[in-house]
Amino acid sequence: MNSTRILTKTSTRMMRRRTRSSGVRLAGKLIALAWMCSLLCSAGGKKKPEPYAIIAGTVFQESGFSLRGANVVLTLQGDPKAKKLQEAVSDVRGEFAFHVPAKPAAYMVKASLKGYRPEEKQATVSGEERIDVTLTLVQESK
Repeated sequence: MNSTRILTKTSTRMMRRRTRSSGVRLAGKLIALAWMCSLLCSAGGKKKPEPYAIIAGTVFQESGFSLRGANVVLTLQGDPKAKKLQEAVSDVRGEFAFHVPAKPAAYMVKASLKGYRPEEKQATVSGEERIDVTLTLVQESK
């Protein structure tokens, strides 16, 4: 009678192991299949990223300290309507950055802040490069 119980317990344990391992195998196969599908789908649709140039710089006060919160606007030079292409606000260190197409073009970068006279500078892009612009805003007299 004791030997029958032992056999029953052993066969039940073996059944559980088989069930668990087949479930793990199935999950592993499904994950592998999903991964391969994602590779195949993404391989055909990958495009080369467009080349770009960076126009970056810093806005300073007349005293030489960086100026936080200045509104910086990027426009195309020579555009009669001077439509804003991009707009940014200088960070704590007075820094800003714009990504532009890497085609030859001339841009105007203008910084302004309430209580200061605005300043504008030209930035000419000729390809994939970084153009640094330094703008100094002078406080308006009261």
